[in-house]
Amino acid sequence: MATAIRTVVVLVMSWGIVFFSGKQNEIVNIGNKNWLFLILSGIATGLSWLCYYRALQIGEASKVIPIDKFSLVIGMAMAFIVLKETLTIKTIIGGVLITVGTFVLIL
Repeated sequence: MATAIRTVVVLVMSWGIVFFSGKQNEIVNIGNKNWLFLILSGIATGLSWLCYYRALQIGEASKVIPIDKFSLVIGMAMAFIVLKETLTIKTIIGGVLITVGTFVLIL
């Protein structure tokens, strides 16, 4: 139930932003490849929410939440590997600190 409510709120907020910014007519400009990635991203997000809520039901929030937030580090790594973004000392330090913090909290 929580996932359904959260999804409706996100849906309303997202479309509100689209209409408020006047971008609703740009939907026809979305290519097939972008549609595919948007749909796959939506599926991944939905599965992530379901796993997150299930983990909170069976585990301690103080251990589940840091593991969930570790996805930031995975996203950073993917940005460097897939998108070829520039790797800086600042992002390396940030990623290391998030990683260390995650392991400190879950142990």
